[in-house]
Amino acid sequence: MFNPRESVVTLPLMKTKPHIRTLKQALAHVRKVGVCLVFADPKSNLANLWDAIDLPEKLPGEKGWGQKVGAVWSWKNQLPADYPDEIFYGKGAKGKSVLMTLDYLKKVHHPAFHRPVVQCSPLAQKIYELVRIEPMTTPALRQAILKGDRSRKAAFAKALVELQVTLNIVRCNAPEITSDTWVRFAEQYLGIG
Repeated sequence: MFNPRESVVTLPLMKTKPHIRTLKQALAHVRKVGVCLVFADPKSNLANLWDAIDLPEKLPGEKGWGQKVGAVWSWKNQLPADYPDEIFYGKGAKGKSVLMTLDYLKKVHHPAFHRPVVQCSPLAQKIYELVRIEPMTTPALRQAILKGDRSRKAAFAKALVELQVTLNIVRCNAPEITSDTWVRFAEQYLGIG
């Protein structure tokens, strides 16, 4: 069975001063670094979008997420939706959320992380079979697979991440999609792999 912890691609540490305030600047950042985590991870050497953003965090007493969290959370989906021929959003090593250029995806990430679905866990294979037939949201997949059995919720989440890390499924990039809707990687990225 595939273990994402055994397939780590090591890149140099890239620290940046906070300078990003717009989606276009976030795009330029991803283009510059090639691949970055969405959120900071002190255990990783990868650059990350979070540390590069120069927007205020949630202030004491403020409701909601704050500007910084709101920007990161929306930009991780908006970048690949607005720039589908340039930017990929998915799961990297250890299931961490990453943004990368399609060039990096094609030349480095896909060869290092893709595994055929037959090498995935049985539960991941069941999820994949449903997504293979038609795009499905996370709640619809969870209901179809677990049929209300909450005791397997963690196993379901792990299998869903496994399929993303192994580049068998990805979040649909269609701009009109607002919830996590899963499609086959090969369907969305025809020329890669």
